[in-house]
Amino acid sequence: MRIIPRIPPHPPLEKGGVGDFQMRIGAHYLGNGRCEFTAWAPLLKEVKLKIVSPRERLVSLSRDERGYWKTRVEDVLPGTRYFYRLEGERDRPDPASYFQSEGVHGPSQVVDHHSFHWGDDIWRGLDLSEMIIYELHVGAFTPEGTFEAVIPRLDELKDLGVNAIEIMPVAQFPGERNWGYDGVYPFAVQDSYGGPDGLKKLVNACHKKGMAVILDVVYNHLGPEGNYLWDYGPYFTDRYKTPWGQAINFDGAYSDEVKNYFIENALYWFQVYHIDALRLDAIHGIFDMSARPFLQELAERVEEFSNQERRKVYLIAESDLNDSRVIRPREVGGYGINAQWCDDFHHALHVLLTGEDQGYYVDFGQIDHLIKSIREGFIYSGQYSCYRRRSHGNSAKERPANQFVVFAQNHDQVGNRMLGDRLSSLVSFEALKLASGVILLSPYIPLLFMGEEYGEEAPFLYFVSHSDADLIEAVREGRKEEFNAFSWKGEPPDPQSGETFLKAKINWGSRDEGNHNVLLKFYQDLIRLRREIPALSALDKDNLDAWGLEEQEVLFMRRWKDAEKSHVFCIFNFNKADIAITVSLPAGKWQKVLDSSDRVWHGPGTLLPQAIASGDKITLRAQGLVMYIKKGIA
Repeated sequence: MRIIPRIPPHPPLEKGGVGDFQMRIGAHYLGNGRCEFTAWAPLLKEVKLKIVSPRERLVSLSRDERGYWKTRVEDVLPGTRYFYRLEGERDRPDPASYFQSEGVHGPSQVVDHHSFHWGDDIWRGLDLSEMIIYELHVGAFTPEGTFEAVIPRLDELKDLGVNAIEIMPVAQFPGERNWGYDGVYPFAVQDSYGGPDGLKKLVNACHKKGMAVILDVVYNHLGPEGNYLWDYGPYFTDRYKTPWGQAINFDGAYSDEVKNYFIENALYWFQVYHIDALRLDAIHGIFDMSARPFLQELAERVEEFSNQERRKVYLIAESDLNDSRVIRPREVGGYGINAQWCDDFHHALHVLLTGEDQGYYVDFGQIDHLIKSIREGFIYSGQYSCYRRRSHGNSAKERPANQFVVFAQNHDQVGNRMLGDRLSSLVSFEALKLASGVILLSPYIPLLFMGEEYGEEAPFLYFVSHSDADLIEAVREGRKEEFNAFSWKGEPPDPQSGETFLKAKINWGSRDEGNHNVLLKFYQDLIRLRREIPALSALDKDNLDAWGLEEQEVLFMRRWKDAEKSHVFCIFNFNKADIAITVSLPAGKWQKVLDSSDRVWHGPGTLLPQAIASGDKITLRAQGLVMYIKKGIA
């Protein structure tokens, strides 16, 4: 039985161990009206605690040698609101606030994390290799846009075959609508989504249904509005620049304490909210030249926590570096992060389906590109990239398949299009089925973007709800500039408009209608086959072969687990015309188990026989996929 963490106290300053020190920050409710407050402000001469409700008062804090200001206060109950008064002149929320019930500019609120009654004691977690991940945005997933509103839909996700949901960032952001990457309080759960208890209820419900929860976190920058870390200390550096503003100070003076802030944040999600994995946003925006980089130390500390709590938790990186060091074990010079998103796989698949060749898509378009990604992961492993105008990446050939997450759509690849158009509005129904097969029959961890499973047509647009007029205009102009590389025509939808946000809400009822329902059942069948057939459920790049016909735009893939017991052969036709080919296969009887062209899947009708053997001439339907399974020795 898994040991459920109960937020055990740990020493405020711990020498040795993995890190030089660790400091718990924030307002820790100790019970019986007692609360300990800790904030880091190394360059300030005076920090006081200003309790604003229910009874206003000022409390002095004492400073230690690392710049941490601390105090323990009586007569403080959960719900108490407070600021820190800095240098006797300005009141600021807690940088490690657990709840901002009045928004990013309001007071922080004391939370009793011990009071929630968890019911997931028998939950043992999932192995990464077993996960079928479903990415969702809390605000756009339901009409209510809350954590609790997600819970009634979990059964339908489970029926689909999903066993892990990935939630876009929930750290407190300005206003009520945002993708989440403008968060400014990494420890505070967004108030408009339902705050701390809402997230706990959702995680609890998922675990009771056998579903893991992955949370997207942002450690490469903070948003602009409500970002008061500047007032506390050197959290940022001007030595590097990110696309989103100044970089986090991970390698300059005082960077130990900055690293502590984000490492404590990661452990907080695992410990307090029982999160199973963190998806680390855009780690290529984390700049750290130190001998022991932040990402490595983070992975070490998370592994220590995992061992201590006797449950496996994971880190999944988003990175466009194509650097296998990210997921390589520390013993061989890597950071030791468990897995990463594989953008190359998406780009290769997207271009074959759509023919788009602008922006970063210029580097893709060949069947051989997708073949290499199926075999290795990264496509660019040191080759010249036309888009980057330089050589890019290193080889991921030796990294196991369960370290890569692949997808045909996600929030970035949909939402960073000018009109937020999903694949369903870009390609045919046959191509949607083809895309689903490439992802779910691959040797990697699949990720679906909310609504993808039934061909959702609502655009997923970029949306914000800032209050500063200059910032709103800057966001509008910034979005326009981002689209220059793609030469898209027209005016981008206004990110600040409430209508833009409402358009992004998915139409859940569509899943029961026409082609939407057929596609949903097709996804269900693919996931069922993936789980039931050992050759597919075992994520293995070694027991795999992939090859293709470039001119005909056809890709072949074989996967096996003990070749005489479980052996599958898949054909993916990216051509928009029917194609005649001759198959080359190991000896045996190959029986058809899935054909996207069948009438049952609203296809044009199959031209393929129920059984094939090596040397047979067959005709593939346009943009069709078929899977055969070996039934015995010839």
